Parts: sequence; structure tokens; C-alpha cells
Amino acid sequence: MTAGGSLLLLDTASLYFRAFFGVPDSVRAPDGTPVNAVRGLLDMTARLITARRPAGLVACWDDDWRPAFRVEAIPTYKEHRLAADGGEEVPEALSAQIPLIVEVLEALGVARAGSPGYEADDVIGTLTARETARQDPRPVEVVTGDRDLFQLVDDEARVRVLYTARGITDLDVVDQARLAERYGVPTGAAYADMATLRGDSSDGLPGVAGIGEKTAVALLHRYGSLDGVLAALDAQDPAFTPAQRRRLTEAREYLAVAPGVVQVALDAPVAEHDDALPLAPAHPDRLVELAQTWGLTSSVTRLLDAATGD
Repeated sequence: MTAGGSLLLLDTASLYFRAFFGVPDSVRAPDGTPVNAVRGLLDMTARLITARRPAGLVACWDDDWRPAFRVEAIPTYKEHRLAADGGEEVPEALSAQIPLIVEVLEALGVARAGSPGYEADDVIGTLTARETARQDPRPVEVVTGDRDLFQLVDDEARVRVLYTARGITDLDVVDQARLAERYGVPTGAAYADMATLRGDSSDGLPGVAGIGEKTAVALLHRYGSLDGVLAALDAQDPAFTPAQRRRLTEAREYLAVAPGVVQVALDAPVAEHDDALPLAPAHPDRLVELAQTWGLTSSVTRLLDAATGD
């Protein structure tokens, strides 16, 4: 799969968190306000456009970082990230920059997509499903530092993840071969099943006690899928060890609801949008004002130059 002509979907919060912690807080506006997350996000986006040459670009947004439907299924979901006010625990210096990120993206004309009651992961899943269902679909590249989105990887549909753990300049391109090499699973769907069994402490998902990644992968190889594992359990398959049988049986209530939490939505109510690259600012006067006020002129210029191929 070539990168050019793709639909590039940004897990925006993942990127602006990376920018905030990776760019020194000495990067400030003329009035002294930190703008490291804003400038870092714009510069990362410019580098991605230059390197990947996408045909479309969408900044996908967390309209709800902890959706009710996931919390109702598993109350511990992201519970450890709750702030005292019930929102997400975010550094104050970053939280103050998020509205500015929204304003700058709007003035630039970069499409931004969210959906009430859903996370950015669900927006990405939905836009991926829409694109792959088109008569003439583009390749889809998902930019994220979140392994949850590995479940969308699909070579036949030309969907892969650009994983940012090593940084924007050293992306880990995750396709099915990479999933097999790194995790021992053949598909994105199998990765989701493995993650359900294994759990994910970073999201407050307990998994099946005593079933780690290695055992989860072995079970999926033997039975094909999580549904296959549970069907074999119900059929009293003798291949389970006594400990595996006991642990899976004790986790049946969890396993009944966890897939709906782990799996990203593919049909969230995401509004239609124009994902074309911003060849010119959507609101030039406002963009100039924002750039001058917040010291963003060089970053804004780099992004527009990248979009136009200059």
C-alpha cells in the first residue's frame, strides 16, 4: 500500500498530549502563555502531510472521553483518570490550549470530527468504515499512540495504523504482518479479542485474571476468535487446562460485556464533512489574528505549505 492519496485520520488528543509533553513549555505566545501543545500539534501535522501525502485529512475528536455506554458496561473504565470535577484529569497548562487548537484548526480549514457520547476512537472507526464502504475507497492511515486502534488494521481494506510511540519522525507502520510479528495475532479483529482477554490497565479494563497476552494469543490460535473460545468452553473442550477453564468461567460476566467496550464503534453519528487538505485558509483574517496573537505564524505557514506541496 502506498501512502499517497490516503485518508489520514488523526487521533488528535493523542497527538496534542504528545506535543504537550514533548515540546518544552518555554514555547510561549508573546504574552508568555504556553502554546507548546498547539505548535507541536501543528508541526506534527505538517510533517505527517509532507511524509504521507494524503488526499484527505480529519482531526478526530473526543466529544466524550469516557462514554456512558462503556462505563455502564464496565464501571472501572478509565476511572483512574477522573478528576475531582468528574472530567478527565488533564494538566491545566494543556487544558488551556485545547480551545485554541479548535480555533486554529477551524481557521485553517482542517476538518474536525467528533460525535456526542463517543470517543475519537469511535469517530476514527466510523470514518474508516465509511471510507472502506465507498465504491472507490482510498487507503486509510490512522495516526495514534493508542494501541486500541490496532483493531482496525485490515490489509484487504487497505487500513493501517501509524503508531507514534517512537515519535512522528519514526512511525511504526502497523499492518497485519506487523500485528503477527509483534503480537502473534493475524488480524485487527484478533487483536481486539486478545485485548479483551488480556485487559488493559491504562483503560481500567481488568481482562480475565490469570490470562496474559501469551495465553490469550494461544487460545485465539486454537479457537479462532473470542466467540470460538467461549463456544469451546461451553462445549467442555478438554484442551483447556483446569486453571484456564476456571478463570474463563469466572470471567463470563465480564466477557459478555467487554467486547462492546473494547471494540470501537463503526456507526457513530458523525456528521459529513469536507476532508480535503486546506490549500488556503478557511478564515484567513481570523487565522492571521490567531497566529500573531499566539506566536503561531511559523507553524501555521509550515502546515499550509505542506498541504499545498510547497
